[in-house]
Amino acid sequence: MKAPFATDVAMLPITVAALMTTEWIAKHLAVPEGTDLVLIPGLCEGAVASIADRFAVRVEKGPKDLREIPEYFGQAAVREEYGKWDIEIIAEINNAPRLSRDAIMREAQRFRDSGADYIDIGCTPGLAFPELGSVIRELVAAGMRVSIDTFNADEIRTAVDAGATLVLSINGSNLGVARELAGRGVRVVALPDFGAPLETIGATIELLTKLDVPYLIDPIIEPIGFGFTASIERYAQARRRWPNAEMMMGIGNITELTAADTTGVNAILIAICQELGIRAVLTTEVIPWAHGAVREIDIARRLMYHAVTKKIVPKRVDDRLVTVKDPKILEYGEAELRELQSRITDPNFRIFTDRSTITVLNRDLFVRGTDIQEIFAQLGVDEATHAFYLGKELAKAKLAITLGKTYRQEGSLSWGYLTPPDDVKSEHVKLTQRSRKRAAPEGDPAPS
Repeated sequence: MKAPFATDVAMLPITVAALMTTEWIAKHLAVPEGTDLVLIPGLCEGAVASIADRFAVRVEKGPKDLREIPEYFGQAAVREEYGKWDIEIIAEINNAPRLSRDAIMREAQRFRDSGADYIDIGCTPGLAFPELGSVIRELVAAGMRVSIDTFNADEIRTAVDAGATLVLSINGSNLGVARELAGRGVRVVALPDFGAPLETIGATIELLTKLDVPYLIDPIIEPIGFGFTASIERYAQARRRWPNAEMMMGIGNITELTAADTTGVNAILIAICQELGIRAVLTTEVIPWAHGAVREIDIARRLMYHAVTKKIVPKRVDDRLVTVKDPKILEYGEAELRELQSRITDPNFRIFTDRSTITVLNRDLFVRGTDIQEIFAQLGVDEATHAFYLGKELAKAKLAITLGKTYRQEGSLSWGYLTPPDDVKSEHVKLTQRSRKRAAPEGDPAPS
């Protein structure tokens, strides 16, 4: 399909595009008058400002694969408006009394950097926490909003006196302390009484309303196998009964107690919250498979806000929660690769994958297969560093076809939000000094 705008492809004096830096591009590029955007390869090293400042034009790093350029432009409008959210993340530091103050601060900073809006100090029933007040004051001094997770009235008082502005939780068992919170600018989470139905939350809500203490309703989500579906219905029931009330869901009850990757679990739970108007979620990252949950929720709340408010399915908008598999597999057919080989004049190996096969080619060889040891044996490579490089890339290619991912030579596989940044300086290690010199004209060496 033809692009709805005029384009011009600039040919620069280098044969390996990813060896370009933005400074080198600024030196060699000529920008036609009237240009609105300069799109450079996504693997280019350096800040785009060096180009933008020289030519007074908008510059963006495009995708790392040229086959993704149409999709890149197709998502331009989405990128402009995407990113809003209206669900708060409360990230719990579990069993805080057992941790040192330094450990609590490190965890709190990590949660905040991951997107948490509240740092929740999780107390341990029956375990004294003499440093509770000083811990909270330290977090507040660092600019964090803090909540306290306890039913103990003394711990609630200490936390609020130290600067906590959210209390988890209040029900019939500790309703008396709610009277002390009136007028203190503190919100509380209202729960049903222990082991009792949703209706028992009514008396708690009635008192909080009378005292003018702001509250969030949490009907309590149950683990799978212990009433999970019924508990989801309780949230819907609560929303119908109290249509204007703020609500919270403790989604950590599901992610921590379900042996599944949390990316998809968090996405679905946040979708439920978005549709039901639940504007706060509580999570933690105790069990290993839940590590990263706060960041996942931060991504999910943006994706689901966009989907629900725009009334579109949450697809082809933000792929960062697709981690193990890829949202799209980019591949070349054998005929395309053989045509590519016919134009290659150097001995450097190129590696490609499709959904089931690895192809290695240069000007002299064209090897296809699935067993990387058999492929390597046909390449005739015995120089140590070159053999190491090919072994590393072939192993990565095998992983790509095993998991259903796009392979990109010398770049990271995509792991969604977990994808490490490409280290451009370490890429193209297969290039010899001779091929580096060949990549640029004489007298103007390619950037290193």
